[in-house]
Amino acid sequence: MKAEIITIGDEILIGQIVDTNSTFIAKALNKIGISIHQITSVQDEKSHILDALNRAQANSDLVLLTGGLGPTKDDITKTTFVEFFQDQLVSDSAVLAHIKDIWKKYIKQPLLQVNLDQALVPSKATVLMNASGTAPGMWMEKEGTVFIALPGVPFEMKALLQNEVLPRLSEAFELPFILHKTLLTYGVGESIIADRISDWETNLPSTIKLAYLPNLGRVRLRLSSKGFDKELVEKSMAEEIQTLIPQISDVFVGFEEDNSIEQIIGNQLVNIDKTLAVAESCTGGKIAAQFTNHPGASKYFKGGVVAYDTQIKTAVLGVDKTLIDNHSVVSLEVAKAMASGVQKLFNSDYAIATTGNAGPSKGDSDAEIGTVYIAIATPNQVYAQEYTLGNQRHRIMIKTLNMALTLIQKEIFKN
Repeated sequence: MKAEIITIGDEILIGQIVDTNSTFIAKALNKIGISIHQITSVQDEKSHILDALNRAQANSDLVLLTGGLGPTKDDITKTTFVEFFQDQLVSDSAVLAHIKDIWKKYIKQPLLQVNLDQALVPSKATVLMNASGTAPGMWMEKEGTVFIALPGVPFEMKALLQNEVLPRLSEAFELPFILHKTLLTYGVGESIIADRISDWETNLPSTIKLAYLPNLGRVRLRLSSKGFDKELVEKSMAEEIQTLIPQISDVFVGFEEDNSIEQIIGNQLVNIDKTLAVAESCTGGKIAAQFTNHPGASKYFKGGVVAYDTQIKTAVLGVDKTLIDNHSVVSLEVAKAMASGVQKLFNSDYAIATTGNAGPSKGDSDAEIGTVYIAIATPNQVYAQEYTLGNQRHRIMIKTLNMALTLIQKEIFKN
């Protein structure tokens, strides 16, 4: 089954909001065996929407739309549906009662006609009740293609998709089993990995596809397969992964479907009953944020210091001013002192420290822009490594973050 997602709204096309709906829908459909072959964003303009609907019908078995179902004049999805399906709007009594109940229980403002008009739906539509809002979803069919319109409000769309759409799709169609396994690697580029696994990749069965997904300091290897025999798909995938991992064992940290690298690190720290603290200069708190984004981080993450100013490095982390005078704030020696300092400050077993020149100016250091030092403190030693990471500030920070996670991951898995 080929599916397309159409998002409706000028706010997407002018960059005022990020389209997170498509990402959520694509992942949800993929899990039940539906592949997305195209995502389209269109204006709040009838001819543009009609053109997108006609194109989608010619190319897709299933079309999901989000947006344009609200009560204001720029919400034109329903009236456009009426024209596309040569239908008319009628009032749905269940939706109307739902709207009145919401106003009675939760909303103190007057119930206006534009709100009542949200109960108007195309007469040929199967109504999908929106328990989280007033705009119902709609399921319609034309010449073998299913069209499903959902609200653009993310939490309403998600609830409707999970509670109404996915169960109906699973019941209405015989869907294949789709399996993705994404291997996380850190520390080397995609060209090096591709060279290592060239023979393995060449011999992949036609039922399994490999994609390289590089980012700053890391590469994800996504293996994808689908078929109606779930057991066979899983068996074939497992065999290929078992052959692949030994070839990348030094840079492989886990599977994305299981956990992110910071979760893998956190789980291992809990397993070995150890803790972590961070001292960050050039990364500005990004490393700490990676860990604290996940529930349960307090079990292993003690805390962090953003020592952006030189005085904080000396006053809070206890870095000897002589080290700074002799080697500058961006140096191997200062990175190691920062790691030792934050390890002592928080009484942690492990520590990460970063100091570098991310630009655009050199600041308190004479180090070239892109020069970064990452230090790791363990229960037994402290060491630091130097990196040259280019001249783009954001990229330098993200590369430093990823490299720091790689280094600490290798240390804690020595236990």
